[in-house]
Amino acid sequence: MIRFSLRIPDDLHAWLVEQGRREHRSLNSEVVHLLEAARAAATAGVDSADPCTQSRSEQA
Repeated sequence: MIRFSLRIPDDLHAWLVEQGRREHRSLNSEVVHLLEAARAAATAGVDSADPCTQSRSEQA
């Protein structure tokens, strides 16, 4: 496993910490989870961050 430093805005850090807490994951585990989900979506040809590729139920 590779270790690296990442600079992110304070509000994004706080959001990631809260998301991890809700899912019972550490900050590191939450970031890895979100990156793996984004990679899976990209591999499937879906841009999960692009609202144009989301269904109406996902957008609501």
